[in-house]
Amino acid sequence: MHINAGIITVSDRASKGLYDDLGGPALKQAAAAYGWKVLTQSIVPDEKREIQRAIREQIAHGCHLILTTGGTGVAARDVTPEAVRAIAHRELPGFGEAMRMESLKLTKNAILSRNLAVVVDKTLVICLPGKPSGALECLGFVAAAIPHCIEVLGEAPTSC
Repeated sequence: MHINAGIITVSDRASKGLYDDLGGPALKQAAAAYGWKVLTQSIVPDEKREIQRAIREQIAHGCHLILTTGGTGVAARDVTPEAVRAIAHRELPGFGEAMRMESLKLTKNAILSRNLAVVVDKTLVICLPGKPSGALECLGFVAAAIPHCIEVLGEAPTSC
C-alpha cells in the first residue's frame, strides 16, 4: 500500500534554530525504510495553534500519515497531546498503550510518556517522543498496524 507521510518536529529550541532537529530526519529515514513517501516536514514550537496548523497543512498536502516527534512528556511546555486531541475525530488508544507497554521493557520512565494516535479527517496522526531513539522505537512498536489503519480510513465516508 502506498502511504504519503508527513513529519512534524515539535520543539521550541529547534524551531528557533537553537538546536538541530534530530528527530525529524530520523523519522524520515525510518519512513523510507517502511516504504512510505515523506511529502512534507516541518518544525514548530510547543504551541497548540502551531501544532494544529502544521497538521492541517500536511493533510492539505495529501498526507495519509503524520508523525509528530516531541511535546509528549510531562513538562509544562509539552502540549502536543492536547493540541492533537482538540482537532481529532477519534483517538486510537491501542497505539499509545502499545508504545508505553513495549517502552517500559526498555526504560522505567516510559510510564511518563503521553504518546498517542488519533484520526484527523481521514489521516492517522501518531505522536511520538522527542528523543530520536524513543521516537524510532515507538514507531517500530506500532508500524505493522499503520497500513491497515490507513486503508480503512481511506474507505471511510468523507463526512465524519
